[in-house]
Amino acid sequence: MGHCCSKQSTVATANYAASRPDEQPKPPPSPLPAASPARSGVGGGGGVGGGGEVSSLSGSPFPSPLPAGVAASPSPARTPLRKFRWPLPPPSPARPIMSLIAKRRGRGAPKEGPIAEEQAVDGEGEPPLDKSFGYAKNFCARFELGKEVGRGHFGHTCWAKGKKGELKGQNVAVKIISKAKMTSAISIEDVRREVKILKGLAGHKHLIRFHDAFEDNNNVYIVMELCEGGELLDRILSRGGRYREGEAKDIVIQILSVVAYFHLQGVVHRDLKPENFLFSTRDEDAPMKIIDFGLSDFIGPGQRLSDVVGSAYYVAPEVLHRSYSLEADMWSIGVITYILLCGSRPFWARTESGIFRSVLRADPNFHDSPWPTVSAEARDFVKRLLNKDYRKRMTAAQALTHPWIRDEKHAVPLDISIYKLVKYYVRATPFKRSALKALSKALTEDELVYLRAQYNLLEPKNGYVSLDNFKVALMKNLTEAMKESRVPEILDAMEALSHKKMGFEEFCAAAISPHQLEGREDWDQIANTAFEYFEQEGNRVISLDELSSEVNLDPRAQSLLDNCIRSTDGKLSFLGYTKFLHGVTLRNTSLRPR
Repeated sequence: MGHCCSKQSTVATANYAASRPDEQPKPPPSPLPAASPARSGVGGGGGVGGGGEVSSLSGSPFPSPLPAGVAASPSPARTPLRKFRWPLPPPSPARPIMSLIAKRRGRGAPKEGPIAEEQAVDGEGEPPLDKSFGYAKNFCARFELGKEVGRGHFGHTCWAKGKKGELKGQNVAVKIISKAKMTSAISIEDVRREVKILKGLAGHKHLIRFHDAFEDNNNVYIVMELCEGGELLDRILSRGGRYREGEAKDIVIQILSVVAYFHLQGVVHRDLKPENFLFSTRDEDAPMKIIDFGLSDFIGPGQRLSDVVGSAYYVAPEVLHRSYSLEADMWSIGVITYILLCGSRPFWARTESGIFRSVLRADPNFHDSPWPTVSAEARDFVKRLLNKDYRKRMTAAQALTHPWIRDEKHAVPLDISIYKLVKYYVRATPFKRSALKALSKALTEDELVYLRAQYNLLEPKNGYVSLDNFKVALMKNLTEAMKESRVPEILDAMEALSHKKMGFEEFCAAAISPHQLEGREDWDQIANTAFEYFEQEGNRVISLDELSSEVNLDPRAQSLLDNCIRSTDGKLSFLGYTKFLHGVTLRNTSLRPR
């Protein structure tokens, strides 16, 4: 499979334990916002718009504005089905795309030969790179290396056996990364961060177990659990390209469980694909383990990343637009689920740039065989993950309560998105809170299952939760990774809860996302029911200036609020209510400060 990377260097993937090809940046072929080539950063606005299916969204009442820089799909084109067979890596368009980006930035076309970002930095006048990691240097004394089990462009993975210490006599996998290929400070930091993430996330049953890290003058050695059951990709292919729906459900539950775990810790994987899930043994019911955190990163609350990384078939639209967060992983899970259920890729082309265009512009095909025989719940599950508007996708914890895979045997983990939504709610105006309360009364049982699970994880006292409940629940899940990503800092923004208590009814109002609800097929009914409650309990006379202030709309864009206030009584109309819920802002409009 092709990879898309705009990092100055990357850590590569092997088949059996975790290595990543050292590849050139491959930004998308469509016009992208100019961005710094730095690894990560807090991006503004950005994203993608429109729903997963154009036809399903066209009837939605007053859909929310698309994220900045994104236009709706020009046509309801669908991707033709391409059966999932052995993947052939498409030709890399990295050099022509980098030439185009350089030209737009006024630097002219890059010279022939290695792209500048990949060249070594220890040239004349540059200080030599410090390739010392501080890891133990006695690898050869501790382990006996065996055969190679996987190889990437930047490293390879070998079988090994412990010679002494706690792992004496045990078989392990060792990812070996050559220091000679660490040609920039960023590539060195990538390796350091990968080890830090593996060490900080230790403990989940579907996460590859990290043992230790070593180094010598030539290599870094990452010692991990050995999984001998092969890749998920191998098992898909051995079944003729697809799983039966019940079996696919079991696979997806395992994926969601571990992704929900590291999302709570403030880690985004950025390269979820069947090759990065291994089975612990060759047994049919063997558990899966996620591997390869070489492209992963820490991400704090409210932060957005901008570097284009991942694998072409699984990359989310907002990654190509250089402004993304945890939702990008959920898109990748949607692609994996689509493949499991039908044996085809939802987005396909003969070149990597063609794949990017398909991801940005085409819609998945849910009409051809075998989709008519797939359950409606399974189709809805995939559609809610493959929504091009990242704001409308389910979170991993939320997806575990979807009717297709809901199972009382599988516990629902704490969801960090609840903290973000409650933070916004406690800071909202009374009028906005009353609008959300009306919306919460229109929720279906499917939504309430998720909210009850999250509320119970906060362990309410006498039917109420306060800031202390949120703190205790988060600290129960605290890891070194969570500290590194500074997730607990979100509690500082929730201080308003220290002086009040919140019952379940108000919690529902605080913890719902209007954008996610709009992604549901029954949004029309939910919106109409919510407006009826709002008319009875919360609607009041409001001026155009006050409404503009409430939704943070620039005075120059007040024309967007035409027909939002009824001339008969000065209260919000249905159109005004839906726009108010979504919080129309300047960055969502066509107006831009000059």
